[in-house]
Amino acid sequence: MNIRRLSTLLLVACAFFFHPSANAQLQVVGDGGPGPVKAQHLTAELVSLAPTIAPGGTVQAGLVLTLEEHWHVYWINAGDSGEPPKITWTLPEGITAGPMQFPIPSRLPLGPLMDFGYEDEVAFPVQFTAASSVKSGPIHLDAIVNWLVCREVCIPGKAHLGLNLTVDPAATAPAQPVGAIGEALNLIPKPLPPNAKLDITGGKEDFVLTLTTGKRETHAEFYPFDQDQIANAAPQPIESRADGVRLRVRRSEDLKTLPATLHGVLKLSDQIAYGVTAPVVPGEIASAPSSKSPVPAATGNVTTLTAIGLAFLGGIILNLMPCVFPVLFLKGLALLQSSGQERKHLRSHGLVYTLGILVSFWVIVAVLLALRAGGSQAGWGFQLQSPVFLTLLASGIFFFALSLAGLFDIGLSLTSVGGDLAQKQGYTGSFFTGVLATVVATPCTAPLMGAAIGFALAQPAHITFAIFTALGLGLAAPYLLLSFQPAWTRILPRPGAWMEIFKQLTAVIFFATVIWLVYVYGSLFTGAASGALGISNANQSIYRVALLLGCFLMLAVAGWVLGKWPARWTSTIAAILIAAIGLAIPLYQPKDTTLLWAPYSQQALNQARAAGHPVFIDFTAAWCLSCQVNERLVLRSADVQHQFSKNSVTLLRADWTQYDPAITQQLASINRSGVPTYVIYPAPVNSAPDVLPELLTKDIVLTALQKDTKK
Repeated sequence: MNIRRLSTLLLVACAFFFHPSANAQLQVVGDGGPGPVKAQHLTAELVSLAPTIAPGGTVQAGLVLTLEEHWHVYWINAGDSGEPPKITWTLPEGITAGPMQFPIPSRLPLGPLMDFGYEDEVAFPVQFTAASSVKSGPIHLDAIVNWLVCREVCIPGKAHLGLNLTVDPAATAPAQPVGAIGEALNLIPKPLPPNAKLDITGGKEDFVLTLTTGKRETHAEFYPFDQDQIANAAPQPIESRADGVRLRVRRSEDLKTLPATLHGVLKLSDQIAYGVTAPVVPGEIASAPSSKSPVPAATGNVTTLTAIGLAFLGGIILNLMPCVFPVLFLKGLALLQSSGQERKHLRSHGLVYTLGILVSFWVIVAVLLALRAGGSQAGWGFQLQSPVFLTLLASGIFFFALSLAGLFDIGLSLTSVGGDLAQKQGYTGSFFTGVLATVVATPCTAPLMGAAIGFALAQPAHITFAIFTALGLGLAAPYLLLSFQPAWTRILPRPGAWMEIFKQLTAVIFFATVIWLVYVYGSLFTGAASGALGISNANQSIYRVALLLGCFLMLAVAGWVLGKWPARWTSTIAAILIAAIGLAIPLYQPKDTTLLWAPYSQQALNQARAAGHPVFIDFTAAWCLSCQVNERLVLRSADVQHQFSKNSVTLLRADWTQYDPAITQQLASINRSGVPTYVIYPAPVNSAPDVLPELLTKDIVLTALQKDTKK
């Protein structure tokens, strides 16, 4: 996998923010007067709903930020990085300001992380109150506003803004809030209505939020006010319910014990959200069944015989599904090619094909029952939740599609060569075609299947086996009937050159199936925890997909070898070895090679260099997003860690999350004033430091290490 492309796309720069010493270095825009002020990538302004305020009255005003396209600012909990805007007021005597209110946020994915915030335009309302003793006349509200605006880079901003109002005893509030502040007031999360109820169950891995509103809800997102409670970038799957919605939120890895309550915003749409606080009850709630067809809540109207009948009919219809029909049609064409053989031979192929389907279904049912016995819930297609199974399935279909496309010929060929060996291969081909038909059928659910499968999974083992056996017999029935009545093949077109063309066109359907399986495979790793390579969330998904595509490349090479030198043991062995290497690419799990970093100090740097060790210093901060991405994608990578260890590099981490004058001084010594910054000090004390770019790749670090650690 080429990490360079990933890191180039995902890295963002950031700057220090919100420490007094840091703020003092920011260029302040605006002179404190009323009106908008233009800053980098946004315009800031103080506005109010009314120009007047009565003594003893209130008026709604606030901060409006208008952002350039694709730039964003942050909610009160910024997510994995960033800081929310802040306002420091200087107000006339008798005028007080309430807290700045935050409207409904949105999820803003940035590489492997997730921020919470706003794009385009956002207003933050503030309510001002005048004491009854305030004298009539003009007043001026003065504010210092700080913000962090981000896209691929993060830029801190600071403005001196002002707002003029008039104290007037006759002042009245506007009948209808209008403008940016009025719209924002309508988007402030509200308390749950009296008829609504929220229950929160806290498990080992997830919080499950069950909201009851009295009507079906189709969307939900949870934004916690407290940091480090949830895995911000993890997907939040929902289960729409007749009287509300159930939302599953991944716990943060840093959350070791369950909190007593969860406090946050439950967003049901861009216009509707509720501020919620609810106790967390320890427990586990299993995920909803993965079947694509909803499982009926009640099965009282379905008997065992009805379910068997529905399963059989559903199996027949399953042959017409896009994922299964090509397999059946290929078997039909094979039957056309072999129609001159003895009827007994054709029947045997039909029975072996049926056996392949039944054995596959029995294996699936056995695993389902084992999972059920262990307390897990699983439904039709559950095996698609396994990365190993998806790797083998997608690779097998891809390899089969290469054969259909004409790259090489395998035992499932449409032609038959006489002799005992070919007979054996033919039966083997029929059996595994049945297996393939079952495997490619698992992503599909045909009409009538949903009720039958839902009933089967709630029954004793022998009934479950009977229903799934009926489903398998239905899937096998069309080809089995054709093998017993070869004359019926007359409804199919006559053999000819078109068959080879159709076979190649059929490969396109299988390649499309592979694309879908790759999508499913990648989605398993969305929100996954960091692995040994330091890749997490969306990057973990992209990384895994790239490994699977690398496997496909090796399979294509194996197929080319078989096609270039057909029917040779040497080419067969070579193809098997190449395919095995390909399968090992996505299935191999590297061990964690992460090394330990020591805190930076000038003494630690001097001691390491005096001992003859090169030193790598990582100047970083918790609020610096690009620092986190550089660390996960590059500094934790196995290659870089190996070179650190091989060259006895001392690793120092200069954490600038809180202002540190020693780190600031060290940065200034290398002509830098912010993070991320990466420096290699060669072992000789008189050697000049090597300052690396802010946007790291593995090649940049490895090349620098090779240069700076030469003996």
